[in-house]
Amino acid sequence: MRRRIVAVVTAAALVGTAALFGGTPGASAKSEKTLTMSIAQIKTFNPFIAYYDSELTILGSIYPSLTQFDANNNPAPYLATSWTQSADKLSWTFKIRQGLKWTDNQPITAKDAAWTFNLIMTNDDAATANGSLVANFASVTAPDDSTLIIKTKTPQANLLYIGVTGTGIPIVPQHIWESRVKGLKDNLNNQYPVIGYGPWKLTGYKPDQYATLEANKDYYDSPPKADRLILQYFKNDDAAIAALKSGQISAAWNLPATGYKTLQDAKDVMAYQQIATRWTGVEINPGAKTRTGKPMGTGNPILADAKVRLAMAYAIDRETLVKKVLNGLGTPGQSYIPPAYTQWAWKPSPDEAVTFDLAKANQILDAAGYLKKGDYRVDPKTNKQLAFRLGTHADEANDQQIAPYLVGWFKSVGIKLTLQPQSFSGLNDNLAKGDWDLLMDGWSTGADPTYLLSIQTCDTLPKDDGSGGNTDAFFCDPHYDELFKQQTGQFDTKQRAAIISQMQDILYQANADIMFYNNNILWAVRTDKVANFRTGQPDASGSYPVQNLFVSWKQATPVGGKSSSSAGLWIGIGIAAVVVVAAGAFFALRRRSTAAERE
Repeated sequence: MRRRIVAVVTAAALVGTAALFGGTPGASAKSEKTLTMSIAQIKTFNPFIAYYDSELTILGSIYPSLTQFDANNNPAPYLATSWTQSADKLSWTFKIRQGLKWTDNQPITAKDAAWTFNLIMTNDDAATANGSLVANFASVTAPDDSTLIIKTKTPQANLLYIGVTGTGIPIVPQHIWESRVKGLKDNLNNQYPVIGYGPWKLTGYKPDQYATLEANKDYYDSPPKADRLILQYFKNDDAAIAALKSGQISAAWNLPATGYKTLQDAKDVMAYQQIATRWTGVEINPGAKTRTGKPMGTGNPILADAKVRLAMAYAIDRETLVKKVLNGLGTPGQSYIPPAYTQWAWKPSPDEAVTFDLAKANQILDAAGYLKKGDYRVDPKTNKQLAFRLGTHADEANDQQIAPYLVGWFKSVGIKLTLQPQSFSGLNDNLAKGDWDLLMDGWSTGADPTYLLSIQTCDTLPKDDGSGGNTDAFFCDPHYDELFKQQTGQFDTKQRAAIISQMQDILYQANADIMFYNNNILWAVRTDKVANFRTGQPDASGSYPVQNLFVSWKQATPVGGKSSSSAGLWIGIGIAAVVVVAAGAFFALRRRSTAAERE
């Protein structure tokens, strides 16, 4: 599952960074200054299999994409300078920017883009992260170096979002990756410097410590204001917040509510809220299966009963979680698509809405024949107790706060939960294998919800050998899949929104993903350490627009630094809780989180 990002930006002498990490590229330049940010854990820099927010944030900075977001969250030119669509809406022609070169000085052409898309379309391993985004592609060709033609099977309304920076499909250099196709799923892309193109170049990484990005002075749209980003890893929220308070780091986002409160009155700190772009909730294993319907994993079969999952939904007090866990900085969860995107957000009808009602939950289980023996109920077919494992992120503060509430509420209706705190990667690995009953999870999205919706389709289930899957909760419903195809081809926004509402209604009733809340994205920036960090203007409620790290990282300038080779950015990577894909950082098609991010 994807975890939220906590980002922290720091100002410190680079020579200090070298001492901390045992040496970093260019660390001898004592005059350089650095900004530091923190993000969630990183497993790979392979753009074909990466889908955590922390990974996507970096990949979006070191690989080009067809489009990027403008100030209004609309696709704008990047690698593609312009595009046209055929009258039948089945063919898109992109003009590719000329004169750009990969960081090894080889030319970037339309053929690189065509090769990237075709590999995802034809190779299951390459399709791991983004296969659903090209499922409707009929062909992708490059008749010459400056022209890319994408033909779709049916009209596709969101095609410009498929290749957007940070959340869409990164374009890779064919001459580098064609030799990596064999064994692609195991390639971590950790040969530094990574050959790519973007505002930054990835020049080094040490797991659980830092990643180093150097400014690309040949970037077409003016290079970054700083020379270097050092992405530092923090193992918990408290460490990241302490670093911000001390001035070691200069900015942070996806902060926990408690830590955010302590920063609101801190000197030289601007603390602010962004409207929620993600949800946090619990996944319930409805019966893990492969694409062919073969059962897999160790999930408790009782959870295949929709009545048990519905009772669980009634046993969760979302209002209390918002108040106690978020300190009121969020809203109770209902819509699968977060409230930041009002055109897609949804609410159940009054007669369908599931609210906190322990009596109702008990009534449902009684009627289904799950009667109590002592404190807990038993399955009338097997006489086994309704006892389930609840996987939580051991490094996620919110998970640890939420879990005791769930244990108590579920016990009130005769359901036993056994907590299983796990590492970030361990929890996600178990999800993919189906070795779980309930898991804490969260996702973020962006201006186009295609990816977030796609992870609930049957096509994201794994193959029989366990490979190729990118499922959220092993949910599979043919009617949902049909609606997914319909919304993809609907160019009228209101009609598309109506179809997406039907899809969210299906998910709401299935209770494979039960929303806890939509938490506001909490930011803090040290005004004495960093200037020109893009925030935008708040609305009438005081909430700021969705933030764009692609822009922020480019324009952020250490206070006292200059837009020259003497200015650096030290950006740290921290594990603090968030939940994908992701949002909380770039505008997103998708992101997973821990309640830090697929935060």
